[in-house]
Amino acid sequence: MRRFYEQSLSWVVDGAMCNMMHLLQWRRRSDTCTRRELEEYLKQCAAMSREEFFEVQPVRQPVFGNGWIEWDSPRPSGHPENDRVHVRYYPAKKKDAPTVLILHALMSASDIGYRRLAAWFNAQGWGVVFPHLPYHYSRTPRKTLNGELAITANLVRNAEGIRQAVVELRQLMCLLRGLGTHKFGLLGTSYGGWNGALLSFLEPGFQFLALVQPIVNTEKAVWESPGSTVMRRELRARGHLPGNTRPIDHLGSPLHGMPLCDPGSIIVTGGVYDRISPIVDLEELVSRWNGVELLRSRQGHFGYRALGDTMKRVEKMLDR
Repeated sequence: MRRFYEQSLSWVVDGAMCNMMHLLQWRRRSDTCTRRELEEYLKQCAAMSREEFFEVQPVRQPVFGNGWIEWDSPRPSGHPENDRVHVRYYPAKKKDAPTVLILHALMSASDIGYRRLAAWFNAQGWGVVFPHLPYHYSRTPRKTLNGELAITANLVRNAEGIRQAVVELRQLMCLLRGLGTHKFGLLGTSYGGWNGALLSFLEPGFQFLALVQPIVNTEKAVWESPGSTVMRRELRARGHLPGNTRPIDHLGSPLHGMPLCDPGSIIVTGGVYDRISPIVDLEELVSRWNGVELLRSRQGHFGYRALGDTMKRVEKMLDR
């Protein structure tokens, strides 16, 4: 009975959130990329290595002020608001203390919970950075909603948004090293977990990596997820078929890489009723990342239990 209640509640909550995502996808239906646009993009990127695709460049004229770090994105999107990087900075008392990157979920509605997490990490002696990922929060373009442009039927913009995010995160880590930080942690949720996984393939120094219900199977995310129904309809109407982005899976899929940190320091948390980032996909990820811990939380994709379960495990890691 308990399982039935939990599953039913999870599906109701996830269903409501998916309907909201469908509405946003419908609003952006005219943005759908054509087959030719996608094919041209694949020609440009398919032969690239991960290091080439996410090539990091020195930050030009970063601005530090009153809890924020800002600079111009090296991967401009054409939206002025999105092309200015904004990072909330909660420094530790010790200059050389480790710093945790907290990466938010897609269309995250509020940063209140993340600010509480930042306060907790600060109390443990860690510095914290909370980047606004592309098209979110302060980076939301005019006449759009928070996160609306991050994932749509414009597959080229989706890929470039992930690219922009990871390159900027690499720049952020370089900036922090210049301030005396050489040890890092990462806590990423859903969309943020996807970005965090890709970052871990490129950057060393993570003392822990905590990915909460990350998107790992990018093919399923488009062609099978209940949150992508309208997106699929628009893509099929323009002649797109499953497998169309497979040539760049080695660049954008967490299933096609290996973190540079110790597998024993990695936590992956899945929701047992999650249909957006299904537990079966996370089991496959963990099997590929041999030695990684998989936590199972009794919720769907949307909820707070998974993050709470993850933080209990992170606390134990920091106590070691």
